[in-house]
Amino acid sequence: MTVNALLLSSSRVGDTPYLSHAIPFIKPLTADAQKWIFIPYAGVSMSYDTYLASVVTGLSELKLDISGIHQHPDPRQALKDADGILIGGGNTFHLLHELYKYDLVQLIREEVLKGKPYIGWSAGSNVSGLSIRTTNDMPIIEPPSFAALNILPFQLNPHYSNYRAPGHNGETRAQRLLEFTRVDPITPVIGIVEGSALWRQGETLSLLGDNPAYLFCGEQQEIPIPVGSDLSHLLK
Repeated sequence: MTVNALLLSSSRVGDTPYLSHAIPFIKPLTADAQKWIFIPYAGVSMSYDTYLASVVTGLSELKLDISGIHQHPDPRQALKDADGILIGGGNTFHLLHELYKYDLVQLIREEVLKGKPYIGWSAGSNVSGLSIRTTNDMPIIEPPSFAALNILPFQLNPHYSNYRAPGHNGETRAQRLLEFTRVDPITPVIGIVEGSALWRQGETLSLLGDNPAYLFCGEQQEIPIPVGSDLSHLLK
């Protein structure tokens, strides 16, 4: 068994229906996985049941058996029993806090390394990296550690955009990521834009979608990564 992990930048592109753009990316991971566990802990502003319902609807054409981890009396056992893992977007700090609370961080990593498919978007992609230090989210709660799942041995920045709104004098995303590379000049950061995803299959890492990603590492700042690039060297 090998790692099979899909990290989506977002749940939507523009005004498209929820998760619809991601169906072609997700479908290959479901070929041998019917029973999925959804982890809604990043969804702070809605009930977990509401969040689960939106995911079930969004992925309905794949005809998967999806349950919420919050519906199970033993979250760890529910995760072990599932064929695949889904983690949605929202607040990354709250997501990681709850993963630690229910002792799921190491378990998820172990299950994924054994070959259990993993699909995350937004916050669910953030936690797949080394840490959540490059999330865009407000730290509304303090997890025991920023250390994350380490499915990818680098940092992710979903929803990447270097847009500066007229009249806005705060830092751009690129400036924020520059700050990270000044503090940690060794660890790469990959910024993935809306509609894009990273797909790890064993020791292969591919960029999916129609837009480039961007690399930040040390003196390398906002270096475009072309569509279809093989990024396997980042796994070493």
